[in-house]
Amino acid sequence: MAVPAIQAALVGAYVLRQRLKGNRRFPLVLMMEPLFRCNLACAGCGKIDYPDPILRRRLSVEDALGAVDECGAPVVSIAGGEPLLHPEIHTIAAGIVARRKFVYLCTNALLMEKRLDRFTPSPFFTWSVHLDGGREEHDKAVCQPGVYDRAVAAIRAAKARGFRVNINCTLFDGAEPDKVAAFFDEAMAAGIDAVTVSPGYAYERAPDQEHFLNRRKTKELFREVFARGRGRKWRFSQSSLFLDFLAGNRTYRCSPWGNPTRNVFGWQRPCYLLGEGYAPTFKALMEETDWDAYGTGNYEKCADCMVHSGYEPTAVEDTLRNPLSALAVSLRGPRTDGPMAPEIPLDRQRPAEEVFSRHVADTLRRIEAERTAAE
Repeated sequence: MAVPAIQAALVGAYVLRQRLKGNRRFPLVLMMEPLFRCNLACAGCGKIDYPDPILRRRLSVEDALGAVDECGAPVVSIAGGEPLLHPEIHTIAAGIVARRKFVYLCTNALLMEKRLDRFTPSPFFTWSVHLDGGREEHDKAVCQPGVYDRAVAAIRAAKARGFRVNINCTLFDGAEPDKVAAFFDEAMAAGIDAVTVSPGYAYERAPDQEHFLNRRKTKELFREVFARGRGRKWRFSQSSLFLDFLAGNRTYRCSPWGNPTRNVFGWQRPCYLLGEGYAPTFKALMEETDWDAYGTGNYEKCADCMVHSGYEPTAVEDTLRNPLSALAVSLRGPRTDGPMAPEIPLDRQRPAEEVFSRHVADTLRRIEAERTAAE
């Protein structure tokens, strides 16, 4: 059985167990950020805007593996920052694989080729390389020339050593469907195992706020892209119903608890993309977060979000409820014409709150207190 089928079977069995237990909210993917430091400064990124004392912090191996055990999700996505800047990231990844969890190590690939010897190929381990299009599009997105070529070289080296390699592709306003389609063709021809695709989320701290997609533009863009994919056998790492949602054919609400985030601050509320407080334990995150206060239609910051970390869990649940519908979309592809599904109204959403500065100030005071106590 191929690795994607094995993963789908194991994740499906996990979801069924949760439902039989009567659990309404449960994690599918643990989003782990072992550090915020990065060796790039992308204009659309909202993950590296922290003072140096915070950027110097990282999760220990013990804390990282403890989070995996505490959460229990069958899949772990290691993100950041740039995870390969963590000196023990290979030990963390090996520990997760030993627990029979599926690991996706997200990287910009600048250090990947140098670090390959620290990792072992496994059906449970996948490199997830950040590429936002072809050479011109990607180097522009990451604000540095030459990154695309280094990433492609690292991908080839990893595939030659027997690793699974996915591409993590974020599409922004201005993306050209023909170029996106050509990029997906190139990825398949290069032997990439699958593509994880998502519209960009409008990080409030990102330097570039002009190129994030609103929901209508997202749906129109993905319809154009998927229309060009007919018969081209693109492989995506996401459920068929999530792709159908991106094409505007389904009305889904966000399930932020499906992809909980653990980073150097603790368990992030409410999701990987939006940090509005932190819980000390996974149990506290699940039980004490006001989930109904977030999501499109509930909160202004969430108005345009259609990102996989929030909506893939919803699509997975829908897949289990409607397997024949999911199979039909998988076979024919997302519908790319005709009326779109109704949009969630925004007239009752609460206004955005500024919490970043206060949280950073509190954390810096805590770091200073810890330093003083250690002297």
